[in-house]
Amino acid sequence: MPPRTILYTGKGGVGKTSVAAATARRCAAAGQRTLVLSTDPAHSLSASLEVALGREPTVVAENLWGQEVQAQAEMERHWSGVQAWAGQLLIAKGVDRISAEELTVPPGLDELFSLLQIKAHYEAGEFDVLIVDCAPTGETLRLLSFPDVARWWLERVFPQQSRIMDAARPFARAVLDISLPGDAVLEDVGTLIRNLIAMNEILRDHEHVSIRLVMNPDRMVVDEARRTFTYLNLYGFLTDAVVVNRVFGEEAGEFFGAWRERQLEHLREARDAFAPVPVLQAPWFGEEVVGGAMLDLLGDALFAADDPAAVLHDEVSQKLVVSSDGATWTVALPLAERGEISLKKIGLELVVRVNGHKRTVLLPPALADYSPAGAAFEDGALEVRFDGPSRD
Repeated sequence: MPPRTILYTGKGGVGKTSVAAATARRCAAAGQRTLVLSTDPAHSLSASLEVALGREPTVVAENLWGQEVQAQAEMERHWSGVQAWAGQLLIAKGVDRISAEELTVPPGLDELFSLLQIKAHYEAGEFDVLIVDCAPTGETLRLLSFPDVARWWLERVFPQQSRIMDAARPFARAVLDISLPGDAVLEDVGTLIRNLIAMNEILRDHEHVSIRLVMNPDRMVVDEARRTFTYLNLYGFLTDAVVVNRVFGEEAGEFFGAWRERQLEHLREARDAFAPVPVLQAPWFGEEVVGGAMLDLLGDALFAADDPAAVLHDEVSQKLVVSSDGATWTVALPLAERGEISLKKIGLELVVRVNGHKRTVLLPPALADYSPAGAAFEDGALEVRFDGPSRD
């Protein structure tokens, strides 16, 4: 059976590493063989667990292993052939060696290789639970969407690669004075693309794999999480929980009273925005959340008597279908009842009201010029129709 896999992501500095480590410790304490791994280039998992971690799984405690994926090592494993060819090409054109090495790695590619470790552990089946501390939100989203583009290249371009290259090589040597990549380099690229596509399919295994968003109860962070939530749904990835971290309690006192009230307001907005996905809450602790004792306190606050490895919500909450003349957006509103529907679009923000239930969604930029044309509420789901931009 594939391992239960949970990916934690969120804006930098919200405490996702601590939340990932706390979840892993709680799973291990329940007797599940658990691996927590970091694919974030700015590794802080070792500091959180207070155990020195390396590029391979390291024993942390009973039933618990930790790993900090080294992007450079993964890149050398998967990209060395391409890097050698491209580097020599740049050096021949007068680029110095150090700059050539940097230029042969497109931005974000090293993080893509790090994510391939998820695929390796998922297929190996050595662990019951995989907890992944991902890179900050923006980078993770870009990387997760890449395999859809890669599939197009694999299906359209690579079946023709040998014929295209055989025809182009004489022209390249005679006219352009460059050496085109050999079959071995192209095969490395094809293997990478196939691995990324396979990993993308793993991430869409809703029975075993889900993503959890971590945020603080601050306006900018909540807005970023809402935007992320929309994109994850559109990519077909399951978000089974949202974690709101560092919430002031009543003991915060008068000095932090106004700040706490703002936090509670943002927390209410988050519950409305992410429903029906459960919103978990963790308090602001009086000391830094590092080491087993503090991580266990965080895990207790988040999950109480719940199983942290359970799939806490099992449906993709939003769906977008775009056609040549319009678009249809569907969102789950299980607590609402049939009644009057109102729509208001402000820029990329869509405000929906069904009776007393309000939902605010950040739409993708592709719908910036689309306007709401109508809506219907059926079987706990709201369907909003958009007219496309005028082509006059």
